[in-house]
Amino acid sequence: MAETLLLLPGMMSDARVFSDQILTFTRERAVQLAPVWQGGSVASMARELLEGAPKQFALVGHGLGGVIAMDVLRQAPERVSRVAFMSCTPLAETPQEAAAREPRIVSAQAGQLEKAVREEFPSASFAPGPMRAQAMNMAVNMASEIGPELFVRQSRALQRRPDQQKILRQLRAPALVLCGAHDTLTPLRRHEFMSELIPNATLEVIEDAGHLPLLEAPEAVTEALRKWLAAPFRLT
Repeated sequence: MAETLLLLPGMMSDARVFSDQILTFTRERAVQLAPVWQGGSVASMARELLEGAPKQFALVGHGLGGVIAMDVLRQAPERVSRVAFMSCTPLAETPQEAAAREPRIVSAQAGQLEKAVREEFPSASFAPGPMRAQAMNMAVNMASEIGPELFVRQSRALQRRPDQQKILRQLRAPALVLCGAHDTLTPLRRHEFMSELIPNATLEVIEDAGHLPLLEAPEAVTEALRKWLAAPFRLT
């Protein structure tokens, strides 16, 4: 029987970012969304996820969800049969990157969540074209329903996230590293670096997408995930 597919959305995202994948893969396997809404650190979010997860699962993480997926591998690598990372990095934030979050946190706390989200995901981080505005509007809509408290909590978790390079070097399960060619927040070179860390990783670049390929090019993401799910269950 196919292993459960566990989906981890990125910062201020919910099930809507995985709509195409949920509709597609529920025909062949159990699909479970694990909202990264609990805990105040990457480690505690990963721990919360593991408490409610199946014994073994295939793991997909976008953005913050990808960072949490790395910590799941640190805490319980034997439970992850395969893993896909999207729009994320194994590197800890630099002091400059962490400091740059503070004005956005202040805006969210002051009732200006939309401003904070638009600065978190600037339009230049999406691919040019008609999907840019649609992806941006969806990001704002999801964030407005999720609320400023989670924006602050997730921002703090990202500021303090650990370096996970060692975890990726030790990974032996089938791994996919996926990014949008136009992503300026976690650009292609970061994903190339990440795929080089992971033994036998596959790098997939979505040409017509940026930081949110799940919204910008959902069918291309689904096809890349389908190939990854068809890989041998576990590498030796």
